[in-house]
Amino acid sequence: NSRLKKTGGRYLLNSHNIELNKKYLTEHGQKELEGIIKHELCHYHLHLEGKGYKHRDKDFRTLLKEVGAPRFCTPLAEEKKPQRKVRTYKCEACGQTFLRKRKMDTSR
Repeated sequence: NSRLKKTGGRYLLNSHNIELNKKYLTEHGQKELEGIIKHELCHYHLHLEGKGYKHRDKDFRTLLKEVGAPRFCTPLAEEKKPQRKVRTYKCEACGQTFLRKRKMDTSR
C-alpha cells in the first residue's frame, strides 16, 4: 500500500488482509521487510485464535520473541516539507501587525 506513510505494515481486522509499505523494501532492504511480515502475521494468528493481538498484550509480545519479529520497525528517513512563508499584515487603522502563514484577503 503506497498510502502508508510512517508504518511498515498493518493487519486489517475485518478482511484479514495485511498491507505492507514498499518504501521499507527500497530504503531498508529485504531483511527489514521480512521482520515486518512476521510482525503482521503475529497480529493475524493471535486475532484468529482469539488471543491478545495488540502491541501491549503479553500474548503478542511472547509470540514476537518466539518468531524473532521486531516489535517496532526502523523509522524511515524524514522527507523535508517546504516551510510555509510567514506573511506580515499591518492594520491601517491602529497600526498593529499580524503574522500569518495563510494568505488573507486584504480587500475585505
